[in-house]
Amino acid sequence: MSRDQVVGVLILVGSVGGILLYFYLVFLSAWILLVMQLTAFIAVAGVLGILAWIGYTLATTPPPKPIEEIEKELEEELKKVEEETKTEEKKEEEKK
Repeated sequence: MSRDQVVGVLILVGSVGGILLYFYLVFLSAWILLVMQLTAFIAVAGVLGILAWIGYTLATTPPPKPIEEIEKELEEELKKVEEETKTEEKKEEEKK
């Protein structure tokens, strides 16, 4: 059995154990109110944490260049390549 398979089995067993523990805590124990409150808090905090991360990323990422600037850069590069190609063709013709 490879290391990845062992990790997979451990994750599987841990997940099933977690499901059974959660079932016990919600349906069979006296801790139902606390467990439900923690579950709701963790779910809401997780969603709001992801939204906060998205907001932070949007706020700190510089805006992209306008398309017009990109088009100008591409045109300049294309002109350079065309000039280099013409220069190379002239050199080849001179060699012949």
